[in-house]
Amino acid sequence: MAFDGDDTLWHSETYFALTQQRFTALLSPWCDPGETADRLLTRERDNLQSFGYGVKGFALSMIETAIEASGGSIPSAALGEIVDWARQMMDHPVDLLDGVEETLDGLQGRYPLLIITKGDLFHQESKVAASGLVERFESVHIVSEKDPQTYGRIVAGLDLTSPDQFLMVGNSARSDIEPVLAIGGQAVHVPHDITWALEHAKVTPEVPVLEHLTDLLQLL
Repeated sequence: MAFDGDDTLWHSETYFALTQQRFTALLSPWCDPGETADRLLTRERDNLQSFGYGVKGFALSMIETAIEASGGSIPSAALGEIVDWARQMMDHPVDLLDGVEETLDGLQGRYPLLIITKGDLFHQESKVAASGLVERFESVHIVSEKDPQTYGRIVAGLDLTSPDQFLMVGNSARSDIEPVLAIGGQAVHVPHDITWALEHAKVTPEVPVLEHLTDLLQLL
């Protein structure tokens, strides 16, 4: 059984949303909030292949958006603010979601547990270490993308007779659910209150959707 990290075991998107609010205020002399959001999302989408997922790519996308939206007139001090925000996000303590420790303790000894999380290697390693959860897992896999090929490689390295013995638990339909189903695995969707627009996807109706992670114990 594998768990996603960001917004499944610990808070993540909340900090991105708060920083984006600050960024929207910063760009208010040049853009209204809706235009800022659209510009930033477009830049993030375009930059994924170059910068990947995570805070660093987010910060670079904000800097590029700020320069473009202001026609290059934004002060260097404002760009420095964006860098400071990124540093604060990188250094923020890991806040576990409610019920995570209780759920993992209830599963230990019943299933081999893994973490499969994507994003910047350094930041994800730091969050896993700071979470205090690492001893509950047999292995941790930090990947640059969650697609069927990536899950296929991980599952192939497990002691399973078929992919349907693998269960992924996560908040993102795009990253944690659909690619696992594509390789014949099973999945459980635990939505977070905030989901990044680029992670939105339609959830297959047959996939269990839980309101809280603790509901996983009853489902199993």
